This record gives sequence, structure tokens and C-alpha cells, in this order.
Amino acid sequence: MKTYKVSIIETLQMEVEVEADSAADAKDMVEGEWKDGKYVLGADNFKQVNFVTRSAERSRSYGR
Repeated sequence: MKTYKVSIIETLQMEVEVEADSAADAKDMVEGEWKDGKYVLGADNFKQVNFVTRSAERSRSYGR
């Protein structure tokens, strides 16, 4: 039997509407507010999940 590592990648998404002089300013504003904790994404913001599987690597000393 082989060993596998499976990564579970969840994506959360929230849309925020702001007024700004440019798209770059809007992004900077929301990013700053997110870093300050104004926006906290949780289970209600779930968008999708992906599963990625790869073989687990054995160390070189395995079986010696």
C-alpha cells in the first residue's frame, strides 16, 4: 500500500463595495481595512474547495 499526502484548499470570498478615486485606491483601502480586522471571512464566505493528491516522498535512508 502506498502513502499519499492530500492538500485541502478552501477558498473564501467576500465582496466589498467602497468609493475611491481609482481601482488601485479601492484595493489599497480594502486591503488595509482587512489587515486591521474590519473584514473577517468565515464559513458563510465559503466559495469552493479543491483536493490535490501527491505521493509521499520517502527519505533516502528509508529501508537501509
